[in-house]
Amino acid sequence: MFHYSRYGHVYAYLTSQSVKVFDAATLEQFCEIERANVIDFWLSPQGSYLATWERPTKLENGAGSNNLIIWNAKTGEEIASFSQKAQNNWNFQWTDDEKYCARMVTGEIQFWESENITKGVWTRLKLEGIAQFSLSPGKSPAVAVFIPEKNGAPAIVRMYSIPNFSTALSNKTFFKADRITMYWNDLGTNLLVLTMTDVDKSNKSYYGETNLYYMAVAGNFDCRVALDKEGPIHDVSWGPDSKEFIVCYGSMPAKTTLFDHRATPIFDFGINPRNFIKYNPQGRTICIAGFGNLNGTVDLWDRKSLKKINTFSATNASHCEWSPCGRYLLTATLTPRLRVDNGFKLWHHSGTLIYEEAVDELYQIGYRPEPASRYPMRSVSPPPHPIKILPTSGNGAKASAAPAGAYRPPHLRGSATPTSLSDRAAALDGVGKSSTHQRRIVGAAKHGNSASPKSSPKQAPAKPQEPAMNEEEKQKKIRNLEKKLRQIRDLKDKLKHGEELAPAQQQKLTSEVSVMRELANLRL
Repeated sequence: MFHYSRYGHVYAYLTSQSVKVFDAATLEQFCEIERANVIDFWLSPQGSYLATWERPTKLENGAGSNNLIIWNAKTGEEIASFSQKAQNNWNFQWTDDEKYCARMVTGEIQFWESENITKGVWTRLKLEGIAQFSLSPGKSPAVAVFIPEKNGAPAIVRMYSIPNFSTALSNKTFFKADRITMYWNDLGTNLLVLTMTDVDKSNKSYYGETNLYYMAVAGNFDCRVALDKEGPIHDVSWGPDSKEFIVCYGSMPAKTTLFDHRATPIFDFGINPRNFIKYNPQGRTICIAGFGNLNGTVDLWDRKSLKKINTFSATNASHCEWSPCGRYLLTATLTPRLRVDNGFKLWHHSGTLIYEEAVDELYQIGYRPEPASRYPMRSVSPPPHPIKILPTSGNGAKASAAPAGAYRPPHLRGSATPTSLSDRAAALDGVGKSSTHQRRIVGAAKHGNSASPKSSPKQAPAKPQEPAMNEEEKQKKIRNLEKKLRQIRDLKDKLKHGEELAPAQQQKLTSEVSVMRELANLRL
């Protein structure tokens, strides 16, 4: 596996024997931490520190080993080590400026000054029953803590300013919360809390119950986010400006709604089979998609006009992210989520496929993070020429599947007309259609008008196979497709110079990827 630091300064990857750390800009190796059996690791926001976690083991004296280790990412020097049995919530958390770091132990959160971590714990936040915590981003860091329900008392989320733990900045209590997920906005001023239960006591959902709560760090506002469609919450995403968020919720097909900074709905994206939301870094384009057990349909929306830009299909995708410039969307099929058709595709923010690559086993892929300020917001522009489009697997493009219709058992699939259950019941009683229209059923009474057993329904004639193209026809087809590509590129040049295109010309522009794919198939 590999990780970038939050702001893209440092890059590191893990092997079975060590962790190697690099300057992300120059790829100069900082150090190699030779440590076998590391299961997971994490980098601090600025890339100054690296934490590794190994499976805990017992020492000869019966004590647990120090399996959580903090390293200097530049020199590879070990700074501190701790015993941490559970992998959940194991990773150290740092504030954005790396001034403070923290970890959770039973009944408390321990804080250190990062530069003086070897001198011992700097301060503690003690709360009985604490199960989870999260440090906010931003210039004024806060810590949010979660205490689950116990003995009839409601669950609670509290927020404190670091290091003033005497008074909570904000509190929110709620029932139906076995566990939670916290979503901070980029400024660290507001928090969305997604609560989840393992069992839905109302028996409306097999997967438990979910609710969403909004909290302001200032303590002047909190509420439950009102969702008008029953069912689970699939995804939540803050806008890059920290003033709005989108929620995808409800039983499939799900509903997707945009909310303002007071949790008031301001736009409805409609009801569709979707479960994924992602703003581009500049906040201009929104990706709303359906991945996992859904069919991979992706909708791209213009945030400024709140109009749909395009819809396309990224079949079998299990990973999706925007480029730092906000103009390209990466989708990928990864192992072990799916062990066939691994690879990745790059889509222009207009919805046009411009590059794809097949990989036998692709485990991880991702962009190096960069500040969005380097790439100013721009309106949607015409897509570039596709760079690489792969041929479809097999001989040519997949033909659209014909409607299968109702299921028919094997012994009836050759008959001219399907036999319904009522027809079969009638046949058993010896009445109904003649046996020329259906299979003769053993045990049915014989009638004079019945046909002889030798008669059988006529088989549908097999469709003749299309003859394969000879070399001359193939070359002619290739020349026609290349001519069509040249025409499409001429139309793109006209569009760049501000000329208006006729509807037929616009339709021809959308066929570029399919033409390139057909051309690649012919050249195989």
